[in-house]
Amino acid sequence: MNFAQPTSRLGRGLTLALALCVHAAAMSAPDPAQDENTLPQISLPPIGLRTEDLALIVNDADPASVETGAYYARRRGLAADRVIHVRFAPGQVAMSQAAFVSLQEELRAKVPAAVQAYALAWTLPYRVDCMSVTSAFAFGFDRAYCASGCQVTQRSPYFDSPSNAPFKDHGLRPAMLLAGQDVNQVKALIERGLRSDRRWPVGTGYLLNTGDRKRNVRAETFASARTRLAGGYPIEVVDDDVLKNTPDVMFLFTGTQWVSGMRSNRYLDGAVADHLTSLGGMLTDSPQTSALDWLSAGATGSYGNTTEPCNYRAKFPDVAVMMGRYLGGETLIEAYWKSVLMPGQGVFIGDPLARPFGGVRLSQKGRQQLLQTRLLRPGDYLLQAAAGKVGPFHTVGRVRVKRYGSYDLGLPAGASTFYRLLPTL
Repeated sequence: MNFAQPTSRLGRGLTLALALCVHAAAMSAPDPAQDENTLPQISLPPIGLRTEDLALIVNDADPASVETGAYYARRRGLAADRVIHVRFAPGQVAMSQAAFVSLQEELRAKVPAAVQAYALAWTLPYRVDCMSVTSAFAFGFDRAYCASGCQVTQRSPYFDSPSNAPFKDHGLRPAMLLAGQDVNQVKALIERGLRSDRRWPVGTGYLLNTGDRKRNVRAETFASARTRLAGGYPIEVVDDDVLKNTPDVMFLFTGTQWVSGMRSNRYLDGAVADHLTSLGGMLTDSPQTSALDWLSAGATGSYGNTTEPCNYRAKFPDVAVMMGRYLGGETLIEAYWKSVLMPGQGVFIGDPLARPFGGVRLSQKGRQQLLQTRLLRPGDYLLQAAAGKVGPFHTVGRVRVKRYGSYDLGLPAGASTFYRLLPTL
């Protein structure tokens, strides 16, 4: 895709030369006589973290972390100052509070202020004392995010937030583990994330209404989730404990301590799957199905708790928020983190930069350019036009986006070459 600099006050907004940024499969044949400088351009509101917003943390004492970190940095094109090397004892399920506080001081000195999120290049540790490792890196160590028994914890200010810059807006850097049973599995995960980018995979979201009464508590939200996403993506509620031999899984959310049939399904690149249970986040030593098993089966992201959360829904992903944010073009790390109100005990795993529903596509209808995108959050927008990129811009239409999902925008025929969409307050 060809990204030019924004031409309006949208800041990190996206300016797109439409005929150049189209997914190849959807592009109309260009007119060879048409001057590229006359092609329409449009500036969209900013959505989603960028590669430069992410810092990769590598444990130099862990050979697997070094190898997978180098692979991720190369495949994602991370700049050298976005790869942060640290050293701590590898192979332990939990890091001590003292060791983490020392590490945190080191990161304060090394991490550029512009960094908004972390990728952690290891599987162990998955916990820091009583917090998950991803929450400890996000918030800093704070026992308010821990629980002993059935207690609520500190809430995340990032929950269902419109923020595109969590550190700037909320003072936290969401983190995600690049985890796997071995280095080859992590590399396969990274490739799935890369393949998924801007592909708009056509699949189905499966919400399993199981017979496990204690762990099926998210089922009462399934109807509202389908309503919120109506028309935006196929969603099926399945009244069964097991989903198997299913070829098009994009989302799979269930509640059970043991997940059967997961390896018989085909997970699309970028797919997300998790199960509500007590200890799915004990990645390597759980007495229940581990969240890591979802990645081994082919998912690109998953989540589980590292210490007993009880069955508080707030400690698990809200399926409507997660799917809505992901389908709206946000990265995996953003959509997943924004879906958990109380993430202090939960660990996020997967490729943080996976973004299956980003990008735009173009088609032609007569003389009119039709822009198709998922990068518009529900709300009202002004469509403005100008003959030159510096303006002046004038309003030529109003756009109302009612739901997350694909949106088709017809650009008015005429002499204008530059367009922008501004959200109304």
